[in-house]
Formats: sequence, C-alpha cells, structure tokens
Amino acid sequence: MRERAAVRVALLTVLTAAALTGCSGSDEKSAGPPATTSPSRAVWKPRPGLAWQWQLDGRVDASADVPVYDIDGFENSAADVARLHRAGKKVICYVNVGAWEDFRPDRDAFPHSVLGEPNGWAGERWLDIRRLTVLRPIMERRFDMCRAKGFDAVEPDLVEGYGNDTGFPLTARDQLRYNRMIAAIAHERGLSVGLKNDLPQIPQLVDHFDFAVNEECAQYDECGELSPFIAAGKAVFHVEYTEPRSRFCAESRRLKLSSMLKEPELGAWRRPC
Repeated sequence: MRERAAVRVALLTVLTAAALTGCSGSDEKSAGPPATTSPSRAVWKPRPGLAWQWQLDGRVDASADVPVYDIDGFENSAADVARLHRAGKKVICYVNVGAWEDFRPDRDAFPHSVLGEPNGWAGERWLDIRRLTVLRPIMERRFDMCRAKGFDAVEPDLVEGYGNDTGFPLTARDQLRYNRMIAAIAHERGLSVGLKNDLPQIPQLVDHFDFAVNEECAQYDECGELSPFIAAGKAVFHVEYTEPRSRFCAESRRLKLSSMLKEPELGAWRRPC
C-alpha cells in the first residue's frame, strides 16, 4: 500500500520533540532476542540507478524490461518469483508492517490490543509499534514467507506511523526502535530491506537499510533528503503520481534516483525517466 503523503509536515515536528524525550511510554523495553534464523545467502545490495517496476495490484505482469520488480508478497507465489528470476530479475517482497489488514490470511494473529485507528485505506488499522514482543513474531513469519517464496528483498510499508493519528502516543524513538527491528528481521533471513519514505529519520536509519523506496519526493521538493542513500551507494527507488516527467526526471537523473511515473493503483503501467 502506498505511504500517506499528508504526514510529511507532522513528521519533522514530531522528530524534533521526540529527540528530547527519554521515555516512549512503551511496555516493551527492547526488540526481543534475535531470531535464531541465519542467512543462507549474501544480502543483495542494489546500487543507485537501477531501473525498477512496482506493481501491487494483482498478479505480476512480467513484461517490463527492468532488472528489479517490487510486488506483493501475499498475492504472488513462489512460481511467480521464480519466473522473474529466470528472466534475470531481482524481486522485492511488499509487506505492510505498520498497519493491520483485514484481507490478509494472518489477520487473526494480531491481538485486538495492538489495533489502532483506521488509516484511511479500506480494512486497515494502525498498529501499536511499541508492542515489539507481540509484533516481532508476526513479522518474522511474514518475512519467512518472503524468503520461502524466493524473494531477494523486502519493502516494509507504513514505517512512519509516529507522524499519524494512530490512536497510540507513538514517538520518533518508538519508530526508530521498530524500524531497526524490522531491518534486523530481514537481514537475519538473508533479505535486503528498504526504508519506505520516513525521510526525517534517514540519517538515523540509512546504515540499517539497503535501499530506499520513496513516493512523491519531487512533488514535495524533498528528493535531496534521500541523498544519504545515494552517497552510501544504495539505490533509491522513486515514483511520482501526478508530476509530469518533465518536472522531475532531470533532477532525478542528477541525484541518481531510480524514478518513474506510476498511476496510484500501482498496476503494470509505468513511464520511467
């Protein structure tokens, strides 16, 4: 699911305030012990400038001539991933880690106590990301699914809940702790992991993530904030929905972003820079 553009102004304010806060109010003190899973392969490190396709609507259409595909982890099978691998593609597993979805097969694994306010998308509610010991095993199982299907990487969505009306008093510190846990879960399974949006926390998280996924940084004049990933030799996979390519592609090329125009439904249609 696509990140919510409306949070961007609130995020900067919350981050500044939370930096002065020593207590998150959480009943969880740590991310819990690391999983015993050990990676069986080297973690993929996508480099800046790689072209990509992002399709979350329906089963993957493999016709795009690009080296990277980002597709829904639940809706696509191991056979779909293998088909892309045979064509020489790397494949990213989209998984929502910040909101509960009533249409996922593991929806009953989430206790009611971690479900917050609706997030504006049908059937979704924010998660209480402070509850690390509750959420960690659920996310581990989801990432196990990605690995079992043969994915190379994970795109964890909705990792900036602290800037939204979630129903919980989430802080920037809570979000950093959760996002680092998510990155660790991926790496323990030999999966590369991308930071989705969450621009204010890039300086604290760039070392924990292997690439970035961004929506509409050109529309909000924020693309320069992604430069720490490029400087670290890590790809930034970027989309715009309403800006014409003439307004962002030149800047994207200068910044070495992997940019394209997509429709908000995130079907197969794409117009790359």
